[in-house]
Amino acid sequence: MASVNQSQIPSKSVSMSLSDDDGVQRRKGDYHSNLWDDDFIQSLSTPYGALCYRERVERLVGEVKEIFNSLTLTPFNDLIQRLSMVDTVERLGIDRHFKNEIKSVLDYVYSYWNEKGIGCGRESGVIDLNSTALGFRTLRLHGYPVSSDVLKVFKDPNGQFASCASNQTEGEIRVVLNLFRASLVTFPGEKVMEEAEIFCTTYLKEALKTGSISNESLSREIEYVLEYRWLTNFPRLEARNYIEVFGNDTNPSLETRTKNEKLSELAKLEFNIFHSLQQKELKQVSRWWKDSGFSELKFTRHRHVEFYTLASCIATEPKHSAFRLGFAKLCYLGIVLDDIYDTFGTMDELELFTAAIKRWDPSATDCLPQYMKGVYMVFYNCVNEMATEAEKTQGRDTLSYARNTWEAVFDAFLEEAKWISSGYIPTFEEYLENGKVSFGYRAATLQPILTLDVPLPLHILREIDFPSRLNDLASSILRLRGDVCGYKAERSRGEEASSISCYMKDNGGATEEDALNHIDSMIEEKIKELNWEFLKAESNVPIPSKKHAFDILRAFYHLYKYRDGFSIANNETKNLVMRTVLEPVPF
Repeated sequence: MASVNQSQIPSKSVSMSLSDDDGVQRRKGDYHSNLWDDDFIQSLSTPYGALCYRERVERLVGEVKEIFNSLTLTPFNDLIQRLSMVDTVERLGIDRHFKNEIKSVLDYVYSYWNEKGIGCGRESGVIDLNSTALGFRTLRLHGYPVSSDVLKVFKDPNGQFASCASNQTEGEIRVVLNLFRASLVTFPGEKVMEEAEIFCTTYLKEALKTGSISNESLSREIEYVLEYRWLTNFPRLEARNYIEVFGNDTNPSLETRTKNEKLSELAKLEFNIFHSLQQKELKQVSRWWKDSGFSELKFTRHRHVEFYTLASCIATEPKHSAFRLGFAKLCYLGIVLDDIYDTFGTMDELELFTAAIKRWDPSATDCLPQYMKGVYMVFYNCVNEMATEAEKTQGRDTLSYARNTWEAVFDAFLEEAKWISSGYIPTFEEYLENGKVSFGYRAATLQPILTLDVPLPLHILREIDFPSRLNDLASSILRLRGDVCGYKAERSRGEEASSISCYMKDNGGATEEDALNHIDSMIEEKIKELNWEFLKAESNVPIPSKKHAFDILRAFYHLYKYRDGFSIANNETKNLVMRTVLEPVPF
């Protein structure tokens, strides 16, 4: 299909005004209103867009590269010193500047890796749990083939990790913290990782409870890692929190203090300069929302700011603006359409809208009710615009591919609408197969990742997108987790079909608790499988090609950590917006 000429597409939607008494009986979701007034968003300002701050960053990057190359190393500490430096720049959110240095360090460490782990240095006479745990985690996250069996070496006959089973000194607590962080990046069948996670969780919670930790920054770091673990701890959120606790070592050497000061200043400047870019982009998203007439839609969840926040928490390179803007708009449109199909639209309207989507022509709106005309045109424009952006980076037209993806979503939406209308409860398998599509993970991921400067030829794309195992696992996890968080609210709106109700129907006598336990177990195992699909060393698809698709799963999953954060966005989700987008890091 030929690319669409954007000049022929209306840039502004048809009016979306609705009448509350249009004579049609409609259900509504009773969602809270938009939290972010456009006037407030447009009033945001920051000084960090000034050239002087970017120039200071350039100087600091050069100085930190010198630090990488001039660490005080001996044959007895070189491995842990190098690993700690990599771990620090990654957690501070400044690693994009040091990709060559990080690759050099990891190749060096891996050259000394063996089935028993590593010591603190290349000539250390004994293996070291801290060095091995940190090395294992970092190497695995970068795609090196390392086995979790290496951790078995450190267990005593009682199943405890012997070097730190009874001690709670600050040094040993840090060892356990690194072991805990390593244990979270687990693959299927890795029993030792599960054992390490259980041991470390108990140990760290006890250390917090007994007041064994005099260093407040270490306590906060532990609380944060226990809270967000790995899957829900995406890059910008981690950077924000680690910046606040970094560099508060007890009695550091002059060399360490100087290094930490430079790293801290660079991290804060990097965070705040990107914050200035976030403000510009967020203003665009908010103005698009307002000018398109969405503020007049009273039945839906207005989460455009929240979706932009997710996008900017996972795509933190300044050059990926098209990803952030496109993701925010597509996801917002997805949630509006979800609310139309789940609650507001009548079956006749939904049939017409689905048919209009498949025609893919502005004239298809002639048969739609007024509120649907506007939604259709904004959606039509957005998908076409994203295809144009993707053509710039991928060198080929992807509109037909994107349309097919969205058509599958609308078919799944319509199927669920029929279930709601008839009160039908499908089998668990039937529900999940449809629900994996209707969640919209694939549609939300496809076009944004195609705008990145990462080549995604069709044979690579098929290992990330449908029908890949990665896409299937991510879609399943999100559908199941979304049901766990939202099934009660959906049931109160007359939406009976969920993975919980379907499991109970398939398994006569099963209670709601049985269903939830079964689904939680499914999610846990699928997350391990997903980790494997993302990080496996023998993959034909490099980790950078999969990273944003994986991080989109992490972002969505984050909003389900406590509740349905898409529907109830005035608690943890609001805090995420404040800490990662609206508030700069103080100096």
